[in-house]
Amino acid sequence: MVCSRGCDPGSRHLLQFIILLAAWEAGSGQLHYSVPEEAKHGNYVGRIAQDLGLELAELVPRLFRVVSKGHGDPLEVNLQNGILFVNSRIDREELCGRSVECSIHLEVIVDRPLQVFHVEVEVKDINDNPPVFPAAQKNLFIAESRPVDSRFPLEGASDADIGENAMLTYRLSPNEYFSLDVPTKDEQVKPLGLILRKPLDREEASELHLLLMATDGGKPELTGTVWLLITVLDANDNTPVFDRTLYKVKLPENVSIGTLVINPNASDLDEGLNGDIIYSFSSDVSPDVKSKFRIDPVTGEITVTGLIDFEESKAYKIRVEAIDKGFPPLAGHCTVLVEIVDANDNAPQLTITSLSLPVSEDALPGTVITLISVFDLDFGANGQVTCSLTPQVPFKLVSTFKNYYSLVLDSALDRERVSAYELVVTARDEGSPSLWATASVSVEVADVNDNAPAFPQPEYSVFVKENNPPGCHIFTVSAWDADAQENALVSYSLVERRVGERALSSYVSVHAESGKVYALQPLDHEELELLQFQVSARDAGVPPLGSNVTLQVFVLDENDNAPKLLAPRAGMGIGAVSELVPRSVGAGHVVTKVRAVDADSGYNAWLSYELQPAAGGMNSLFRVGLYTGEISTTRALDEVDTPRQHLLVLVKDHGEPALTATATVLVSLVESGQAAKASSRALEGNVVPDVSLMDVNAYLIVAICAVSSLLVLTLLLYTVLQCSAPPTKGSCRPSKPRLVCSSAVGSWSNSQQGQQRACSGESPPKADLMAFSPSLPQGSTSTENVSYNDLVSSNLKIFILAFLLKYSL
Repeated sequence: MVCSRGCDPGSRHLLQFIILLAAWEAGSGQLHYSVPEEAKHGNYVGRIAQDLGLELAELVPRLFRVVSKGHGDPLEVNLQNGILFVNSRIDREELCGRSVECSIHLEVIVDRPLQVFHVEVEVKDINDNPPVFPAAQKNLFIAESRPVDSRFPLEGASDADIGENAMLTYRLSPNEYFSLDVPTKDEQVKPLGLILRKPLDREEASELHLLLMATDGGKPELTGTVWLLITVLDANDNTPVFDRTLYKVKLPENVSIGTLVINPNASDLDEGLNGDIIYSFSSDVSPDVKSKFRIDPVTGEITVTGLIDFEESKAYKIRVEAIDKGFPPLAGHCTVLVEIVDANDNAPQLTITSLSLPVSEDALPGTVITLISVFDLDFGANGQVTCSLTPQVPFKLVSTFKNYYSLVLDSALDRERVSAYELVVTARDEGSPSLWATASVSVEVADVNDNAPAFPQPEYSVFVKENNPPGCHIFTVSAWDADAQENALVSYSLVERRVGERALSSYVSVHAESGKVYALQPLDHEELELLQFQVSARDAGVPPLGSNVTLQVFVLDENDNAPKLLAPRAGMGIGAVSELVPRSVGAGHVVTKVRAVDADSGYNAWLSYELQPAAGGMNSLFRVGLYTGEISTTRALDEVDTPRQHLLVLVKDHGEPALTATATVLVSLVESGQAAKASSRALEGNVVPDVSLMDVNAYLIVAICAVSSLLVLTLLLYTVLQCSAPPTKGSCRPSKPRLVCSSAVGSWSNSQQGQQRACSGESPPKADLMAFSPSLPQGSTSTENVSYNDLVSSNLKIFILAFLLKYSL
């Protein structure tokens, strides 16, 4: 409808009203349709998808569905065209009885996102029920003495329809004795009746047959009939008469059995048996009334005999007869209208429809969990219901329509803190005293992979003895995941990297399920002191989460290396050592020094030296330093001492069990001159036989000066190089070999100083070396420098002697 400027004010007001009405209906979230009862299957009701603003293409993906409460599925929706149609027979009288308003309430639910719509379909009445009389034939006994205009009540017909379809009109078949008295609308409680228009004469007509027809106001009209069989009785002049033709009384529901309802009173002007009255219910009183009330035949008191329930019936109309004992008996009639007063005797009823269970712990606030509907059979305030929810929970109730609620998420969930909620919904009416009902809703929180596996501590230290068997179990890591099911299923793996030139996986492995760590090969302390690596724990969630733990595997030393002998001087081989000792030396003269090194560390590399006893138990001329290895004389030598001494020195470490090595030293006792000559021959490598050092000529002076100059230059160059060389840095590179320090405690050999460092597992080749020297000069701080000077001095001496021998020839 379009209104131009030429529209009159009335049209504009009408347009504004229509727009406001449409806006109000759209805001209410409810659609209204109507359908006639008894409509055929497939009859069109309305374009529900279009009216709800839903596209036809999204009906199936969003799981469009219609739920009707307690009436089966009388209506259905075609998901192809979005049309609401009749699915099964709809009988208004069966659905709503004689209620003026009758409608079917539908809940339309769609997902993604979840939406709930309310649809009211009004069921229109059609004239499908004819008027019905209580019986096909009504027997009346009327005395012939009854005066004209006497009234005889009749039970009217009933029509199950409503409105115009239930508006009845009555017609009586033509006759000369009776006419029909139909009550007006203001006299609804007054029964239908026959009015006597002509005195009866039993002798002329003892029985009359009349047809009473009831017609409703529907289109087309429907009719119902009853035959009235009137028997004319002989005179009993006076009929019993009630005080009132209509008695009204209010009766609370649930009154106890035997409660007095009312005592209608009738009187008869006759005497004797014609004046004695018997009270009873009319023959057309319904069985329901007879099951709930009783009338005393003598006193006329009406009492309660059954359960009075307001929800079953709000009022009872009881026809009471007072019949005298005359012959023929005469009867008087009255109506008792019993109105039932409602009591708060029905607790609210809760219906819960689960939609989204379980609820994901990452669900957003506002997510609809369940739909809740409440209903109370009581009336007025007794039927007004309010709902509440268990406090201190992350949920709330939201009223959607009348007595319909949605249980929605109010705040964030955390399954690791609370994995399930037991909610109690309480519905309470406003009666006095108030009645309530409760319903439990179990909300399970579905797990989301939001927790990574966690180790009890970030780092572990593991101690493993070297030479372990391959595949031995050295440690077990364990991580715990707070999630559930596959999100808590933890698997373990190595964080692969290189250890020197080899992969970490060649050293160790970890079992994926148990977390057990295994050494795949024997570990060697001399090669690897510390193996540091990480183990990763990953869960099976999507996406997977993980964390790492650091393992520091310390390889403990075992005494698996025997002492190794070294040459006593540079250029000499390892084996039996021959030494010449002048007989002129005194006690304490150092003959030589046994040198040895042990590849182990700690106590396993701490060496001691022992001189094996001489054959025959003779006292030895020599002794060896326990921790220095220096062989020295025990006294001054005599001419009687054996010229050749065979010494065995046992080198032993302090491991368990101790390992040993044996050094053989051959000592020859010579005169002083012979010792000097032998030394010269040894220094020349036995190239030149005995040469007299007394024949040196002038060239020797020049040679000595040249050699001295060369020595000075060499020492200066060495000092410069040593001072300018950068120190070796990095904890993972080999360091300089450290010497055994002679002290009162012994000689400590830290051979591992030359091995790989412990931080990263790098493994360069061994550089185990221990340099020994005899007694160091007082104040010396570097045994390495002393050893070097000894070497240079020895080489220089050999060079000079060789030079002198050459030029002396």
